[in-house]
Amino acid sequence: MGYREVYESWKNDPEGFWMKAAEAIDWVKPPSKALFDENAPFYEWFKDAEVNTCWNALDRHVEAGNGDRVAIIYDSPVTGKKAKFTYAEMRDRVALLAGALQARGVNKGDRVVIYMPMVPEAVVAMLACARIGAIHSVVFGGFAANELATRIDDARPKAVIAASCGIEPGRVIAYKPLLDGAIEMAEHKPDFCVILQREMEEAPLIEGRDFEWDAFQQGAAPADCVTVRGDDPVYILYTSGTTGQPKGVVRPNAGHLVALHWSMKAIYGIDPGDVFWAASDVGWVVGHSYICYAPLIQGSTSILFEGKPVGTPDAGTFWRVISEYGVKALFTAPTAFRAIKRIDPDGEFIAKYDLSCLQTLFLAGERTDPDTLHWAEGKLGVPVIDHWWQTETGWAIAANPVGIELLPVKEGSPGVPMPGYDVRVLDDDGHELGAGELGAIVVKLPLPPGTLPTLWQADDRYRKSYLSTFPGYYETGDAGYVDEDGYLYIMARTDDVINVAGHRLSTGAMEEVLASHPDVAECAVIGVKDALKGQLPLGFVCLNAGAGRSADEVVSECIQLVRERIGPVAAFKLAVVVERLPKTRSGKILRGTMAKIADGEEWKMPATIDDPAILDEIAEALKGLGYPK
Repeated sequence: MGYREVYESWKNDPEGFWMKAAEAIDWVKPPSKALFDENAPFYEWFKDAEVNTCWNALDRHVEAGNGDRVAIIYDSPVTGKKAKFTYAEMRDRVALLAGALQARGVNKGDRVVIYMPMVPEAVVAMLACARIGAIHSVVFGGFAANELATRIDDARPKAVIAASCGIEPGRVIAYKPLLDGAIEMAEHKPDFCVILQREMEEAPLIEGRDFEWDAFQQGAAPADCVTVRGDDPVYILYTSGTTGQPKGVVRPNAGHLVALHWSMKAIYGIDPGDVFWAASDVGWVVGHSYICYAPLIQGSTSILFEGKPVGTPDAGTFWRVISEYGVKALFTAPTAFRAIKRIDPDGEFIAKYDLSCLQTLFLAGERTDPDTLHWAEGKLGVPVIDHWWQTETGWAIAANPVGIELLPVKEGSPGVPMPGYDVRVLDDDGHELGAGELGAIVVKLPLPPGTLPTLWQADDRYRKSYLSTFPGYYETGDAGYVDEDGYLYIMARTDDVINVAGHRLSTGAMEEVLASHPDVAECAVIGVKDALKGQLPLGFVCLNAGAGRSADEVVSECIQLVRERIGPVAAFKLAVVVERLPKTRSGKILRGTMAKIADGEEWKMPATIDDPAILDEIAEALKGLGYPK
């Protein structure tokens, strides 16, 4: 069956489609049905099933005779360490930590906050919680103390599992002082902390509260898998909220297992035993879904990489990893490729490695501009697949399902809706728009398995954040359109659609034009307030290494390009060359913060920012253009 047939088979019989997908999971007690809608709009999947996620990720592969298969490959260019862990080794490590947690009183339904860098122990901790039915909440390692404190107060964990430090190129980030500060600030106090001491920086432990990783597990009896209900959460993952209060996305066990297992083959074309590399972080949803859970649930090999696309040690580190471990598919953010392309525009590093194992490159996290797409296609000679999803959904809303059928790639589009997602484009009044018309992208309820049923202990906030604007639909917060072939185009966050003299314009479309300039490595467009037109677009561009052109020349050519391709209606007259753009650690450009600085509004330092100093550079550049007015 091709994509259309598969999508139609879901549409015609969603219940049958997901019950069939559920057959791939080892259930303690199989579900009686797929969808439970009695409590709509809080939809639940496979609610009455009984299951254990850790069993499905580890034990069942060992029991099936695949215990010697490699589960996790750890590669850390920042420390020079490499290791491989088989399914049997992972099961034993996870069972031991789970037993130690149980012995200290952590049981089914208890929360555990995990605050760790990209080390194998982070995955062990996640799976150990899943093994005993505890709910983990991973907070990105190195997050500021006050941000960690808000998450501790919201999740109210019995324990925190952390590392003494994380390592960035050229610097060590001490985690323990941040953790101590967070616990001091938090109203809720965890019973105890488990600290992985890393040799680069050992942390002082507080007697009675803190336990060293190995010592904590000494003498513990390995824990068996604890059976949980299908609707019990496997984890809570916080995503930033507009109010500053983080939103805890809840991920129930059963739907998560079914959706992720289905996605590995259907979307990514990965079979058991294949090597899959999601170059993300366990602190983000991509790390949860496609470093830890999906590859292991399916029985493939997952790479855990502690490094950067450039500078650890050079722009060839991705190619080394792919070549060394036989990676079949790489999944990363477009920003990683823009960083590589900026330093190595001719792809000289690529030529040094045998990449014949690589079959597909998947990009997500930010829109993939056509320039980056074509550069990657040309240099790697494999399909470059953009796809689109969110922390809330846990897996792709729109993709090119290479495991079902490789569809034609359309530049600027993350592909077509996946089974389970009935995607619509609506105007401000909730009326459906035609092909090519820009509007709010929504998904008709119910959302599929694996997506959030609600927010952690905040049903009203869930309704208000996602369901209230367009009743009967989940509001994605993204704007875009669908073309006549059913391909989706994500043009901007809804608040990045700017209104210039009554014309609704997409900043994403302007960025696409700027990125096509041969000297531009990366760019961002924001809307700034204007007394006459309401808003005006303002562009920031970073130049390729060795561009050899003056900033003024490039800016004037960029302005001309937008005028030619989008037209005078865009009123694009403001642009500035900057050294770098402010981003979150997952690679998203902080356009909203830049716009607030330009408009002279109050703004808060984003918790997820990669390097706060960049915002000072942006403020200086804006000052040069006369902003804020």
